[in-house]
Amino acid sequence: MRIGFIGTGNMGSGIIKGIINSNFVSAQNINIFDLDKVKVENLAKEYGVLALSSENEVIKNSNIIILAVKPHIYPVVLEKVKNEISKDTVILTIAAGFSLERVEKIIGDDKKIIRTMPNTPAQVLEGMTAVSFNKNVNQEEKEIIFKLLNSFGKSVEIEEKLMHAYTGISGSLPAYVYMFIEALADGGVLEGMPRDKAYKIVAQTVLGSAKMLLDTKKHPGQLKDEVTSPGGTTIEAIKVLENGNFRGNIIDAVVACTEKSKKLAGEK
Repeated sequence: MRIGFIGTGNMGSGIIKGIINSNFVSAQNINIFDLDKVKVENLAKEYGVLALSSENEVIKNSNIIILAVKPHIYPVVLEKVKNEISKDTVILTIAAGFSLERVEKIIGDDKKIIRTMPNTPAQVLEGMTAVSFNKNVNQEEKEIIFKLLNSFGKSVEIEEKLMHAYTGISGSLPAYVYMFIEALADGGVLEGMPRDKAYKIVAQTVLGSAKMLLDTKKHPGQLKDEVTSPGGTTIEAIKVLENGNFRGNIIDAVVACTEKSKKLAGEK
């Protein structure tokens, strides 16, 4: 199996790093192309991937193509390579707002097309990726794609219409979490904690809390209650958060993000 990348920006290079670090395929089986020659050369030197000279060369020499360019570049690239795409080639997109139907209209509805939405923790093998398949992708190919996506985190199949909501609760989520971590660390600094230690303490606690939810499969409200003793310190903090409409603001943020995603895709 050979995997080709057209585009090696932050997300593309992050996925490359994740795939190689997980040993899903060897570096020699990864082909890359980007208009930024310096970026391509650096990736080739760092990971040992193969730098090719054009988008079409990547298509010809790869079984799975990961299209990792900016969304507004998709039509240009797809028009350029459509005649080189065979019915056995799998095209995997990672662009927000670019639907399966839009890809089909350019390269043909007989092609194998997969829409995904990964997030940046893929770079440390802890990404979360939503995936939707068009009708031409068979079950064996789906299993291969899940193995690919799971090589740098976790993945879940969703209806394509839910991609906008997914953007609100996962695609953009790392930014919310980093703001949360920064604010908590600021609180620690205010109370005398050295900043470097505050970041380490908060980040590890966020990581551990998420792992507890996944491993125990308990409702988050139950886990919250287990930390919250009657008349204790935690309930005092929760009261302040609730008075500031903490949960309501987060819900509103998700809705705003989702609506923006729809707008960028030209949907109402």
